[in-house]
Amino acid sequence: MIGLHSSDIASPARRRLSLLAVAPALLVTALAALGPMLAPHSAEEAIGMPFGDPGGGAVLGTDRLGRDVLSQLLDGGWGLLLSSAVIAVLVTGSACVLGVVAVLRPRIGAVIELGTDFFILLPAVLGILLVLTSWPEAGSVGLIVLALLFGAPYCARIFAAAAAGVATSGYVESAQAAGESLPYLVFREVIPNLREVLTTQLGLRFVVGIYLVATASFLNLPTTLGASNWAVMVRDNASGMLLNPWAVLAPSLAIAIVAVSVNLAVSAFGRGERE
Repeated sequence: MIGLHSSDIASPARRRLSLLAVAPALLVTALAALGPMLAPHSAEEAIGMPFGDPGGGAVLGTDRLGRDVLSQLLDGGWGLLLSSAVIAVLVTGSACVLGVVAVLRPRIGAVIELGTDFFILLPAVLGILLVLTSWPEAGSVGLIVLALLFGAPYCARIFAAAAAGVATSGYVESAQAAGESLPYLVFREVIPNLREVLTTQLGLRFVVGIYLVATASFLNLPTTLGASNWAVMVRDNASGMLLNPWAVLAPSLAIAIVAVSVNLAVSAFGRGERE
């Protein structure tokens, strides 16, 4: 009789746990993507008194200008989430390549480390504030480039630490002895063995991207995400939170649900990969 290992029995449960953890983020993302089509009113249309209570065609009440909070919520999430996803992919991808190259070619690694120290020491929010205030035409593209410059150096050091053990393994050393090119070593030998770190960092960079994009919007920096994105909703309606709490709580919960569920999914996936 063939025995079953405990990890084989538990793996379906882990997969279900990962799906349950990421389900809220997927639901909120789907609503954000389809939101403009599902919104009962125009996001900029005033339908009642400022900070009106829920009811009368406004399920979550109205905001400071009498606009439907639900319509603004459905209309204002896609730009924030899309920008955060682009930041996560660019930062994780570039940092992974930089970290692996730094390990495989120590001389290049010393130059990379020297060039990235400045961006690690300077707070990202301060750099974004300075650049976007003095160069407002940069918009979302400028925000993404700045997030890449400030996020990739720190992330690259994490990948370098993870790649150090892989680079000293026998098959990588054999490939180096055979004269394989640097791109071959990076993309065919090392990066495929960093799947767990890559997935974990992708999730974490997405959460950091949400933080940066929401902070830039909250500070009223010109990020061209629209006047009704979730962070702007929180900022503009904070003065009337006692009159209609949903004008602030709804967008805050949307941001928190995405961030927390992505973190939980990354943690669950990481545990499954290690086991």
